[in-house]
Parts: sequence; C-alpha cells; structure tokens
Amino acid sequence: MPPKPLMNPKIFFGELKRRNVIRIAGLYLVGAWLVVQVTGTVLPMFEAPDWLPRTIVVLLAIGFVPAMIFSWVFELTPEGLKREQDVAPRESITGQTGRRMDRIIIVVLVLALGYFAFDKFVLTPRREAALVASAAPNDSRSVNDAKSIAVLPFVNMSADESDEYLCDGMTEELVNVLSKVKGLRVPGRSSSFAFKGKNEEAIFRKVGEQLHVNSVLEGSVRKAGDKLRVTAQLIKVVDGFHLWSDTYDGDMKDILAMQSDVAQRVVQALKVQLGVDEARALIKKPTEDAEAYRLYLLGRYHFGKFTRVGWTNAIKYFEQALQVDPTYALAYCGLADTYGWAGGQILSGKEAWTRERELALKALALQPDLAEAHLSLGVAHFSWMNFAESEKELRRAIELNPTLGLAYDQYGWTFMAKGDFDGAIANSQKALELDPLNPLINTDLGFFLQWARRYDEGIIQLRKTLELDANNGLALQTLGLCLFWNGKQAEALADFQKAAASDDLPWFKGLLGFAYAATGDRAKAEQVLRELDEMAKTQYVSPAARANVYVGLGDNAKALDYIEKAADDLDPLCWWNSDRLYDDVRNEIRFKAAMEKAAKAGK
Repeated sequence: MPPKPLMNPKIFFGELKRRNVIRIAGLYLVGAWLVVQVTGTVLPMFEAPDWLPRTIVVLLAIGFVPAMIFSWVFELTPEGLKREQDVAPRESITGQTGRRMDRIIIVVLVLALGYFAFDKFVLTPRREAALVASAAPNDSRSVNDAKSIAVLPFVNMSADESDEYLCDGMTEELVNVLSKVKGLRVPGRSSSFAFKGKNEEAIFRKVGEQLHVNSVLEGSVRKAGDKLRVTAQLIKVVDGFHLWSDTYDGDMKDILAMQSDVAQRVVQALKVQLGVDEARALIKKPTEDAEAYRLYLLGRYHFGKFTRVGWTNAIKYFEQALQVDPTYALAYCGLADTYGWAGGQILSGKEAWTRERELALKALALQPDLAEAHLSLGVAHFSWMNFAESEKELRRAIELNPTLGLAYDQYGWTFMAKGDFDGAIANSQKALELDPLNPLINTDLGFFLQWARRYDEGIIQLRKTLELDANNGLALQTLGLCLFWNGKQAEALADFQKAAASDDLPWFKGLLGFAYAATGDRAKAEQVLRELDEMAKTQYVSPAARANVYVGLGDNAKALDYIEKAADDLDPLCWWNSDRLYDDVRNEIRFKAAMEKAAKAGK
C-alpha cells in the first residue's frame, strides 16, 4: 500500500484559518498576557504567596496546547459544540464565529493596550517613587524588604563568661557572610549588637521596625572544653513564626563548618537565588585553622571596645592568630584597623600608620578581591593624607561589597578632608542606611555636622547616638564641642567630663582642659596639663592633647609648639585642622607650615 501523501501546507494553513485555530491562538496569548500582568499587580496587594503567580503562568502555558487541539477538533454550530468531522458544510458557521472572534480579539487588545499604558505611565512611576523614598536617608518609611534579615547577637550559654567573644564572633561572621549575598539586605554588625541582651516582649517586631527587616536570625552557643553546641533559628518578625531552626553539635574545630551551614540554610529558607560567586562565598572559610579563628574572634571582640586597653589586647590576639596562620587575610585587616584607630591614641600616628599600611597591603596580596582589605588600605591611605588613593581603594571596597557601611563612612572622611562637608554628611547618611544603629557611624555624622558648623543638627544627632551607648566617649566629646560653640558652655563642660571619665585616652583629657581654660578656670586647665605630663611617663600622649589646652588658655606660641610636634607625629589633628578649635592659630605661618609638612609626608 503506497504511503499516504502529506497534507499540502497551503491546505493545512487554510484549515487552520477556517477552523479559527489561528484566532483562538491569538486570543489565548493576548488574554494570557493580560491575566499575568493583572495578577502580578493585584496578588501582592493581598500578600499572596510567591508560588501563586508562578503557578498561574505555568497553568496558562500548559493550557495553550489543549486549547489549540480543542479548536481544531470541535466546531461551534447552532446546536452547540460538535466534532468538526460530524458537521456538514451547510451546518458550519465558522465564518460567523470568526467574525465574532475578531471583535473579541479587538476588545481584548484594547484592554491589553490600556493596561500597558496604565502600567507604564501610572503604576511604574509610583513604584519608582516608592523605591526612591525607601532609599532616602533616615526615612522611617523604608520598605521592609521581603529578603532582609538581622542577625541578633548569639547568646552565651557556656559556664565561662569569657566565652562571650565566641558568640559575638559567630554573630559578626554570619553578618559578614550573609551581607555578600545579592538580593539579601543585612544590617551591619553594630546595628544588630544594639539589641544585645534585650529579650523584652515583642523584641522581634521592634527589630523589624528599627532595622527594616522581615526576619531575624538568633541563636546560642554553649562551649564545654572543646565541645560545642550551636543552636540557630530563623524567625519572621511580623508574627514570630519559625521559618527554620536547627542544633549543631561538634568540636571547636567544627565551628567554621557550622557557621557555613547556618548561612546556607538561612539563604535556602528565605528563598534567595545564589550566583556562582555567592554560593562559593557561603562555603568559603576565612582560615582552615580553628585556633587561628578563635584568636581572630578574640581580637575583633577587644577591638570593638574602642578603648586603650581594648586596642592593646586586640593587637595581641591578632598577632597570635597570624602566628598560627600567616595566610589569614582577615586577621591582617583586623590588625591594620586596630593600628589605624590606635594611632595618635596609644602610639604616634607615624608609627601606627606605617604598620597599618604594611598590614593592609599584606591582606590585599593574600586576597585581592577581599572588600575588607581594600577598606583597610583605603583607611591607611587616608591616615597618610593621601586622599586620592584612599578614594580609589574605598570605591573598590564598595564595588566588591555594596553593603559595607564603614566604607561609605570612611568615604565621608575623604570629603571632609577636602572641605566638602555636604559630601561627607551624604556619605555618612548612606552608611547609616546600611547600618542604622552603628554608634561609630552615628558619631561620625555628628563629627561632620560639627565641622560644618551645623551645631543644632549635630546636637540632635549626637544625643540620638548616646541613646545607643551613653558611655560613648567620642560622641560625648563631639557633643561637648557642638554645645560649646553653640553657647551652652556649662552643658558642654559636663559632657567633656563624662568623655574623660569614659576612658583614660589623653585626647579626652586634652579637650576637657581646653573647656576649663576657655571658660576661665585656669587652675583646672593647668592641672590637666600636669596630669598629661604624668600620663606621658607610662604611655604615649599625643602632642595635640597639650596643644588643645594651650589653645583654650590663649597661649598661641605654646599651642603652636605642640601643633608642630603633632605634625611630626602625623597626629589625627592634621586631618581635622579645619575644626573651629584652631581658628585662632589657623592663619599663623607656623600652623600652615606644619600642616604642609604633614601632608607631604604621606606622598
């Protein structure tokens, strides 16, 4: 039997038209597009689950083929639907049906075009406006992102209170790792630590409101000898519902693997899609040595205290971590940052900045794409007053990790050094968007407002900062300056006294001496000078501390003697020489020469 000839393509296409299959296909596709667009707008209003829109799209796609087959097999007649092969030519009304369908297609197309125009010219501008509003600095209306999480400080369940560093370290590392995941917003470490020790009713809702997140990760660490138990749970802030929880048992050597697994499980529970680099970042360990990691955590713990003793201990532990693992890039960053902050406080700026730059370069050589290493080097260049190179490294740090709030904060300092206070304030506000409860960033914004001589705003900002930490010496001294220049000298003196009592850093004592002198209490100012002389017998005392007291006493010659010594030491005074504190000596030839000498030292 000869093979049955294939249908002529022209005849087949003619049949498709006659049976209205092509019209049905067009109507189905346009209608399906309209359904998808409308449901995509309407369903979020009713907080529909993420799977529902996807399910609608899948069902519409699956339904296309059956619709085409149905239109080929069946035909509409005056008596209703019949199989096409059962319809005599005189009974067929496909022509009439086709004309009706043309009218329906035109109506659906008009609706689709109407919706397209409505979406483009009404809905899209509203969405963009909402997005801009959510990104505005210090705007309490910021959107609680669906993919957002705060990592609350893990609780120390160990019998030994000294194991607190382990809990803080695990919290900080989880923040660092999760913040590298695109599509997941994670407030910075300091914002999370603002809730340390707080367990009042509705704490999760409070975290959600203040940090603008939809979920929190909390947990605990119990250490007994080398044995370790870690519990973690992911919770929705709106209702306290547990999205995921687990318990990990192991030895101290397993701690890095535990952290990696927690981070991966959190991302899975939040349904965040990962790229290749992000997936690698979640499983990558900063070091393979558990002891080096333990010592690094101790270093970060003591560095975070921002005190003379804290910095001294941090240097010790970071150095020990590097003895155990000389390839530990983050430990080099930690040590560099400590020297960066300790400069002008517990050792001279020149000595500190030299070590800071060397260590940052080592970290970068080990891990060229480590955002923290570029941040450390950017700060080191700033310390040497090499502001162009500082900006270059900070931009690279932000490219590698756009959520690194401290990079934006430090970027603000480069603007400040150039006299662009508006730029400094804008970058500080951007940093606060990423880490809103960070005491350091909040304090720096107060610094910039003070240097911009916007004292009323500075007072408001710094009082808000002190609500986070009432014993913050940097915030207290800056508030004192704002109040002093605003004519509220009695209030200012009280804050200078509190700052000096918060830690034995000579800088705080020098500003207290300035306040005594400037308010006419010469005896107390001279007593501060004697106390600084005594301190100098056992620790480094910045020449700027004495210079500040002599500025208050009106002894410009003596003040300039110590300002020149401060320039030789590359003291922080050289960065913020625009401070109103130095207005009476700023135009002196000796002052200008000292600042020029310090600036050349970094080139």
